[in-house]
Amino acid sequence: MGAILGRLGLPGMLRREFAGYNRALLQRDLLAGLTVGAVALPLALAFGVASGADAAAGLVTAILAGLIIGSLGGGSFQISGPTGAMSAILIVIAQGYGLSGVWVACVMAGALMLVLGLLRLGRYIAFIPSPVITGFTSGIALIIAVGQIDNVLGVKTEAAENTVAKLWGYIIHPPTPNWQSLAVAGIVMATMLLLPRITKTIPASLVGLILASLLATGLGWQVATIGSIPQTIILDNRLTLASVPWGSIGDLLSPAISIAALGAIESLLCGSVGATMTGKPFDSNTELIAQGIGNMIIPFFGGVPATAAIARTSVAIKSNGATRITSIVHAFALLLSALLLAPLIGQVPLAALGGVLMVTAWRMNEWETIHFYWHTKIKHALAGILVTMVATAALDLTQAILIGLTISAIIYIRQSAQSTAVASEPVDAAKLRAQGYNIEESCPSVHVYYLTGPLFFGSVHTVLESFASARQYHTLLISMRGVPLIDAMGAKALHELIEEHHTRGGVVAFTGLQPTVREMFARTGLTDLIGEEQIYWSAIEAIIQLHERREIQGCPHCDAQGDSCTVLRAAIARREINPPPA
Repeated sequence: MGAILGRLGLPGMLRREFAGYNRALLQRDLLAGLTVGAVALPLALAFGVASGADAAAGLVTAILAGLIIGSLGGGSFQISGPTGAMSAILIVIAQGYGLSGVWVACVMAGALMLVLGLLRLGRYIAFIPSPVITGFTSGIALIIAVGQIDNVLGVKTEAAENTVAKLWGYIIHPPTPNWQSLAVAGIVMATMLLLPRITKTIPASLVGLILASLLATGLGWQVATIGSIPQTIILDNRLTLASVPWGSIGDLLSPAISIAALGAIESLLCGSVGATMTGKPFDSNTELIAQGIGNMIIPFFGGVPATAAIARTSVAIKSNGATRITSIVHAFALLLSALLLAPLIGQVPLAALGGVLMVTAWRMNEWETIHFYWHTKIKHALAGILVTMVATAALDLTQAILIGLTISAIIYIRQSAQSTAVASEPVDAAKLRAQGYNIEESCPSVHVYYLTGPLFFGSVHTVLESFASARQYHTLLISMRGVPLIDAMGAKALHELIEEHHTRGGVVAFTGLQPTVREMFARTGLTDLIGEEQIYWSAIEAIIQLHERREIQGCPHCDAQGDSCTVLRAAIARREINPPPA
């Protein structure tokens, strides 16, 4: 492991991070770590329950993630642990394969993330479009909220295949709520929504859990509670070699990919946000390796998959945490809570945790992004969000991401194809004279085409249609300064166009090739086909040189028709074309 992290530069990262570390910075880390621990405690308990495991599993996950992933991660500010997004897919896996399936899928997912980091593929995770991320974040929020309705209402309803089916079940068979559970959840939600308006220095979710627990216990309300919390981080119910469902390993590959995809996406997005907030460096590949190692270890202690948590990371940054010591202190704070406060934690009502998750689910939605797309009426982005959200709630995360990516790709291809255009015009001698070029007449056999936008498989048909009139001109001057890229099919289309024009005895010249386009020309043989001398920097340069060539060698168009054009006569009289004045 040391060799792996050494190859990715973790030792150098740590040296830079702790250069000049002193007592003042340690004090900042201690205070920030305790603050994050207070915020993380109720979330760890809630997400443990929401994952299909129990509160103890969530607590163990937060402790180990804070120690292992926090120590090895790609950013000094990252705080990892159980998250709402991860719990949304874990509950589905737990229903299908049990906790042993969740643990095995977690180990497999950790191995996948480790490989992604070693192959240095971290930066490619960020290529997922914003509407897709917003859509599956909203879908996950819906899964969390629907998954907590039973706890909030104090009822027990039948399991369903997916969130959409579960929600439909509540609609057609409304359960009778337990008003005491509703009151407990209401107290927590009200506290989380109202307390931050008064002060943000006190973790509202922790205050809400304490108030609701004291009230329920003091009034003797009959509500379900968390129950016994083991005073250890090695749970009795954990992954062992004997508990591995060897016969279902193949079936667990898809859930493992879902866990790895979500873990990678959420961790790297969190890292990007944290790097922006702090101005500190973030190494995506080191982060993936740390997440992989952590998730391969946590199940053997009884925990559930972990990932970097944006909310807790933001708290650490806003609490003035200086280094990754903040994550370690937060982990030890949670460990002390497990060892010293386990009997009290066990009395927390499940409805209170449900209230925490309801508010968390609401806040998970990227409302600012949704409002932006809605306000600006960007319909394709709204469609991407809606489809991805429904797919996330009705299917699994991997399928939802693939569907969202497919829709985004189709929309992008369509927009890119529509952005490609071809305009054409004859050489305008008056315009050239206005720019200082001494050219009296232009040769009618030279015609200029201005091609803009990407030339790829989606736009080839449009481009070829625009050159339908090219056969009536001898020399085609194609300006491609506005073409950022060209793919193999675009190159093939140009190849056919050039060959067809050459067959008619014509000439094709190009101007303004971007470096990537020039490289594609060379790779596909287009440069050899047209000749290096027929590639110019600018359209004006090409026009001047083509006219000079006609003065010296004659005009092929006029010679073929047994006539001479006015530009040639004017050039003979003038003998040269003067460049524009300096």
